[in-house]
Amino acid sequence: MKIHKGDTVKVLAGKDKSKTGKVIKVNPNNSRVTVEGVNLYKKHVRPKRQGEKGEIVQVVRPINSSNLMLVCSSCNRATRVGYRLENDKKVRYCKKCKSLL
Repeated sequence: MKIHKGDTVKVLAGKDKSKTGKVIKVNPNNSRVTVEGVNLYKKHVRPKRQGEKGEIVQVVRPINSSNLMLVCSSCNRATRVGYRLENDKKVRYCKKCKSLL
């Protein structure tokens, strides 16, 4: 998977199209990514104790990685990711400005 935890990504499709956010969690088994502030849903929470009120909480749900594109930290544009070997290490680089990600 080309997207890692901590990356900044841009949403390409869905209700949050063109929003950007930081990746919180990555699940490569089913290619889903949880992004901060994107794909928010409201969840109704029941009161746990007597006298406490129930509430509506906003929950972040995972989004498919095919609907996301990595944002380069140096050129600040959504870009494709390339891989190359540097000092016997596989590193990711921006296809637009050729800088390391």
